[in-house]
Amino acid sequence: MIKNIGVLTSGGDAPGMNAAVRAVVRAAISKGMNVYGIHRGYVGLLTGDIFKMDEKSVSDIIHNGGTVLYTARCPEFKTKEGVAKAKAKCDELGIEGLVVIGGDGSFRGAADLSAMGMLCIGLPGTIDNDIACTDYTIGFDTAMNTAMDLVDKLRDTSQSHDRISVVEVMGRWAGHIALRTGIACGASAVAIPEIPFDEETGIACGATDIITKEVPYDLDQIAQTMLKKKANGKQNFVVVVAESIGHAHEIADELQKKTGIEARATVLGHVQRGGRPTVRDRVEATRMGYYAVELLEKGIGNRVVGIKDSKIVDFDIQEALSMTKPYDEKLHHICEEIAF
Repeated sequence: MIKNIGVLTSGGDAPGMNAAVRAVVRAAISKGMNVYGIHRGYVGLLTGDIFKMDEKSVSDIIHNGGTVLYTARCPEFKTKEGVAKAKAKCDELGIEGLVVIGGDGSFRGAADLSAMGMLCIGLPGTIDNDIACTDYTIGFDTAMNTAMDLVDKLRDTSQSHDRISVVEVMGRWAGHIALRTGIACGASAVAIPEIPFDEETGIACGATDIITKEVPYDLDQIAQTMLKKKANGKQNFVVVVAESIGHAHEIADELQKKTGIEARATVLGHVQRGGRPTVRDRVEATRMGYYAVELLEKGIGNRVVGIKDSKIVDFDIQEALSMTKPYDEKLHHICEEIAF
């Protein structure tokens, strides 16, 4: 039976990570295991910034954003020597299993450790919801609600000044936050990487390639629609842009030139990572954290935990990393049909 496990958070922080850490620690203790917290992800694993945790270590953290274990990126861990050093540190401390909370990059590190004989379980913690093996990632719901709240506030001033507000939200190479925030806020248009446009026709050509144009989408078409709606009495507009597309300021400038309507760009940035996690993030993080400990209790490693059709599931890490996440084109179609 496994007696000692470690837990770390890696990559970008996400609301709900603390709930996952709490679940791992308390589930492990209830099963008679010792739990070691590792500060700053793989950096702490290499430097030995590791401490024993107890139930009190995770008291009153479930409602807090960020991660009490801190997080960092670790170039050294990407080398074979770095992975070997991390495995040696685990062996030194008697750590037999490791729960890694993070994204794809964190899982690649877990896969490398697994190849050296360490039992590793990955939990999907990223606000982008871009991990293919799971329908939902820890932090996604909170980030969307934060973005929605901020866009709602921007709409108030946009309405007062008869403006176009171009809002850039986070999402790295995925438009999940942008699409759902756009729908929730009644955006006039949403620009996301999964739905590129033909440069000549401005017609959507399916979820295939990442947009690489300097100014994405057919802004002429969007501007013309804005002018038609303005003629019918609409005075303000919101355009939501995924950060992978970017160029929010350029888009705002172009729309102002084409419509004559004052346009302002706002980049929401890292504020979307913060804040108290929502009920969904707390509950799902707890479910996945508990499940991770159950796998380790059985001596199972090299897995990534996820959610499919509301059920907790797990996949081989390499299989999970090779998956491609389908984009909800139907939801994007709905967004376009009811826009403006």
